[in-house]
Amino acid sequence: MKTIFYTLIALLFTVASCKNVLDIEDLNSLDESKVWNDPNLVNAYITNLYPMFGNWNASADANSEQLMGISFPLDAITVNNAAYKSWDYTTIRRINTAIQKVTESAGLNADVKNAVLGQALFMRAYMYFNMVRYHGGVPYITVPQDLEKDDLETPRNTTKECFDLMIKDLDQAIALLPPMIAKSSGDYGRIDGNFALSFKAKVLLYKASPQFNPTNPYNNVYWAEAHAANKAAYDKLKADGYNLTPDYANIALQEKGSEVVFAVINSYPNKVASWDNGVRPGSESRGAAGAVPTWDFVKSFPMKDGKTFSDPTGKYFKTNEQFLQSYWENRDPRFDKSIVWNGKIYEVSGKSGKRQYTSVGIAADLDNFGINPKAKTPSENLNRYSGFFILKNSKLSLKQTEVETQYDVDFVLMRFAEVMINYAETANETGDFNTALTILKQIRMRAGIEAGSDGNYGITAIDRTQMRDAILAERNIEFCFEGHRFWDLRRTRKLNILNNTTKYGVEAIAILSNGAEMDLDEAANLAKTYQLKENQFKYSVLQVPNTGNKVNLVPDTYYFFPLAQSVIDKNPKISQNKDWGGTFNPTLE
Repeated sequence: MKTIFYTLIALLFTVASCKNVLDIEDLNSLDESKVWNDPNLVNAYITNLYPMFGNWNASADANSEQLMGISFPLDAITVNNAAYKSWDYTTIRRINTAIQKVTESAGLNADVKNAVLGQALFMRAYMYFNMVRYHGGVPYITVPQDLEKDDLETPRNTTKECFDLMIKDLDQAIALLPPMIAKSSGDYGRIDGNFALSFKAKVLLYKASPQFNPTNPYNNVYWAEAHAANKAAYDKLKADGYNLTPDYANIALQEKGSEVVFAVINSYPNKVASWDNGVRPGSESRGAAGAVPTWDFVKSFPMKDGKTFSDPTGKYFKTNEQFLQSYWENRDPRFDKSIVWNGKIYEVSGKSGKRQYTSVGIAADLDNFGINPKAKTPSENLNRYSGFFILKNSKLSLKQTEVETQYDVDFVLMRFAEVMINYAETANETGDFNTALTILKQIRMRAGIEAGSDGNYGITAIDRTQMRDAILAERNIEFCFEGHRFWDLRRTRKLNILNNTTKYGVEAIAILSNGAEMDLDEAANLAKTYQLKENQFKYSVLQVPNTGNKVNLVPDTYYFFPLAQSVIDKNPKISQNKDWGGTFNPTLE
């Protein structure tokens, strides 16, 4: 604990006034009772726990079909490796310490106590939720255990007990937290009641989900509870003025917007993230892009009328062959705001009129993708690139030299669109099809999709089952690259969408007006002044990666990950999950 406290003293120089810091009698002799009776030190302690909420991560959806990379080769997850294990009782102990010490403190006023306890109780539920969605029930420890006095061999709580305790913590947190922290407040970026209410609704959505109820996925008793919580969150936030940001591109880039429910604050130079450094083409970054979209995901975006390109009833219907040669035309506007493709105008680093090229022999070595035998230098990106890059949330004004150190856009962890779609999902499963349809239409209206003659924005669902699929598809597009997709497929027990699949990219080769291939030197010269447009190329599909593991293997055992064998070895009262050689049932059944 002393290490934590000394760290907090240093932290106070940045989060509190110099006068308050210098009022501490002796920085080298720390009296624990003074720490828990000093509002500045207590607030610093709780602030030091906020990194649990993470930050921008370009590879957040690497486990899904959205991004390139084979995340699940054979035996990617075992009881003996570290992959997909969530067992952070160090942070749980720190949270429990704060709850106990603040509760016992005689030197803190009620307002300070309530604010700290509300945040800590939320954090405890947040940490346990992550563990439970990984593994099912875990030991739900609510006091700071003493290494010498306490029995540390604690068995796992059942999954139902964990959900009940999470909701208990969240209800207590909601009662203590300020209902809403204004965007203009100095406390913006801290947990408030609206975030806690929205997160509680999400927890209950998981509780009702097929992941935890495999034999009764959509008619179990938990859906009514989930719907009540999600409706309450939606109604409360809507009444408090939350709404969809008019322009999808600005949700994060225009900070503190009306759609942001909770954000992690970034501010140059004190705290920055590496999003742009991970998504930009290599020639505009500090190295090759770390995350790029797949061709399969590019295809999944609807057309402007909200229907798939292959829907024969669609206004923009195309065959597969036609679509490959013109995939950028007449798409859902979110496509243009999320993806960079070959020949697209991409005015990064202040370069007016710049187009981004990916064609080998034309594009920069750190940007190219393809196997064109006429290229003098083959691409070195065939195992990691796709011919596409991520545009969403990119701060294009940053120069190449700034992307690694100056990306300071606030990380939006939860936004009102998620609250809306969660509510739509529970409404659909409890018999309110029309509410689900209305919400989905609002999401698509904001996106800029055409209303169509029926006013349904391309939504063709007419019953509960079809609406369920429509919601899942909408989540895939609306929350792309935000880290939702893999967890949504797992929660809905649709990992079969990922299992035994390969991934693909698209090569571009410049052509003349008659369809013949253009001389590469001529094409490269035209590209230098951005004269080549996307329709001056022909396109072909390539499998990626082209060596090594090429197939994702995602078996049903991945609906609940195993506990690490090292955890079981230390505590004989811990049982392994039943699909991994143990007896513990991680579901609610």
